[in-house]
Amino acid sequence: MFANVGWGEMLVLVVVGLVILGPERLPGAIRWTANALRQARDYLTDMSNQLRQDIGPEFDDLREPLSELQKLRGMTPRAALTKHLLDGDDSFLSVFDRPLTNRDSQGGVPSEPTLPTPAPSPRLSDSDAGRPTPFDSDAT
Repeated sequence: MFANVGWGEMLVLVVVGLVILGPERLPGAIRWTANALRQARDYLTDMSNQLRQDIGPEFDDLREPLSELQKLRGMTPRAALTKHLLDGDDSFLSVFDRPLTNRDSQGGVPSEPTLPTPAPSPRLSDSDAGRPTPFDSDAT
């Protein structure tokens, strides 16, 4: 339930509780909170056990689709595609993981990749310096 709460957050909660409740009421509030959480956890465990007893073997049949759904929620899109469409074989997808390199003219040693050079920007002449920049309302 509190799997995402780390020590830093706990420390902030204690400091805020100390400021709000004061040093004399903080230990009692911590005790009350811990007791309430323990009771809630026990209640949920008992309810789960009672449900398991009432439903019987079908309870495990209900849990299987839920566990499969939980597995799917944790997958990346690539892993989901690989598992369901390619039966776990992602060997052809590894081509996309390698960086592209250019080969020299003999086809041997890879050289540094070349980047396209941008076109030079048009310069305004001295006669255009005082004029406003042209604006095309249809282009925007």
